[in-house]
Amino acid sequence: MNQVDYLRISLIDRCNFRCQYCMPEGSELEYILKQDLLTNEELVSLLQEVFIPVGFTRFRLTGGEPLLRPGVTQLVRAIASLPQTQDLSMTTNGFLLANLAEPLYQAGLHRINISLDSLNAATFDDIVGSRGRSLWSQVWAGIQAAFRVGFDPLKLNVVVIPGVNEQEILDLAALTIARRWHVRFIEFMPIGNSNLFGDRGWVPSAELREQISEKFGLVAATVRGNGPADIFQIPGAQGTLGFISQMSECFCDRCNRVRLSADGWLRPCLLNETGQIDLKTLLRNGVEVGEIRKQVQQLLEMKPEINFKLRDSGTTGSYRRTMSQIGG
Repeated sequence: MNQVDYLRISLIDRCNFRCQYCMPEGSELEYILKQDLLTNEELVSLLQEVFIPVGFTRFRLTGGEPLLRPGVTQLVRAIASLPQTQDLSMTTNGFLLANLAEPLYQAGLHRINISLDSLNAATFDDIVGSRGRSLWSQVWAGIQAAFRVGFDPLKLNVVVIPGVNEQEILDLAALTIARRWHVRFIEFMPIGNSNLFGDRGWVPSAELREQISEKFGLVAATVRGNGPADIFQIPGAQGTLGFISQMSECFCDRCNRVRLSADGWLRPCLLNETGQIDLKTLLRNGVEVGEIRKQVQQLLEMKPEINFKLRDSGTTGSYRRTMSQIGG
């Protein structure tokens, strides 16, 4: 089992998109009230007093859409300035990135993942639930802004949905040839929209690799990322291709992460709701930081068993939280 040193931090559960694979059509989510969100001060305190002392050095900011979080640039600066922070990154839908790329980069955020599930504006708008307005061009402008500013690596996340965007795999893969962009193909999961998953299913990463290899050729890359992606490269390409195969290939033995929700719940496994700790309530009830740290350490020690043996014990047919509420 890998050392667990990677914390995904959800800054907010709200999002300005309603992606098909994240929120079921017609669903209405109950968003976390502002007073129930971890404050910037509480979050930085948890990092300094709890997570860093038990070995966390790598942090990813997620949502919802993290750029909707008030004061996000100041929070990035605070986390980036911690001497123990070895890596700080963000996952965003990119819609607000055109104006924020420069200040975020200056604040210390140098790695970013942007969701780009289609190069076709109509398909993209359908996937993200645009509700009659086109959003693709604004996201593309955010990607270009991040590229100009110097984000490296700049990763593009693609959730592959059968019959929706799988026909674009080759075009999306080709983005890595002339640019130092890194495309990550992610197998569709039954978290967030189980009805759509039941109707569409998922495309195994092995099939995607076969398609790309037949068109361009494909070789194993010499680099690895912080996450579970298997990394490949089109010969001669500047960027890379990653395949996150959580449905077709178990990578629990490589899992090095836990997730902190915007309202302070620490979750050891994406696919399982077992063992969560309400850190916000502990903090606000005045529990000694040493006791909180002890509970987190105990959870980390339980994580291998939760991953393998208890995967279904905390989930009874549906997930209590959608992907946007968990933080991805």
